[in-house]
Amino acid sequence: MKFIMTIVMCSYYQGVCLAPYTFPQSYDSMYDCLLDGYKKSHEKIEEIGRKEINNHGIYLKFDCKVATQT
Repeated sequence: MKFIMTIVMCSYYQGVCLAPYTFPQSYDSMYDCLLDGYKKSHEKIEEIGRKEINNHGIYLKFDCKVATQT
């Protein structure tokens, strides 16, 4: 079973979220997907920076789902 990860960036203050982004790679397990989701979220938060995060109430959320067969 393979898993895919989708991440969404939102603003708490404005009450809106950007369109979800689904990463092109798949993961062999839920565990691997979750670990990478937290890692990618952490990296994006650092990239955006403290000032922008605080000014706009930015937060990230991600989800790992079973990849559909094509």
